[in-house]
Amino acid sequence: MYADQETIRRILTQSGDTWAVVGLSSNQGRAAYRVAEVLQRFGKRVVPVHPKAETVHGEQGYPSLDAIPFDVDVVDVFVNSELAGKVADEAVAIGAKAVWFQLDVIDEQACERTRAAGLDMVMDRCPAIEIPQLA
Repeated sequence: MYADQETIRRILTQSGDTWAVVGLSSNQGRAAYRVAEVLQRFGKRVVPVHPKAETVHGEQGYPSLDAIPFDVDVVDVFVNSELAGKVADEAVAIGAKAVWFQLDVIDEQACERTRAAGLDMVMDRCPAIEIPQLA
């Protein structure tokens, strides 16, 4: 199962408010840009993670998860499925509480590894669709 409502609710309401959004850049045409905007509107701190390390939505960007100098609660993944497993492993390594793979991002082995490490995990869902339903 890619996600259950209890896990979705826990990530969105209890896992913490600092979300590293992997793949977020200043490109307003990308889904990551719009989803990050929604997360901010619901009180989440959005940290852009992109090789360009751009400032997006007023937040300093970083080139990688391990370059972020503070704790991250949730890692929201906007890279393709082939790269997503590596990002999930990095999320475990930095001590995140949860990993969220966006719509169409699926890696079942990464999901198993992430959950085995004790993190909550959601795949193939969008927090910008889910979070308004909890408000």
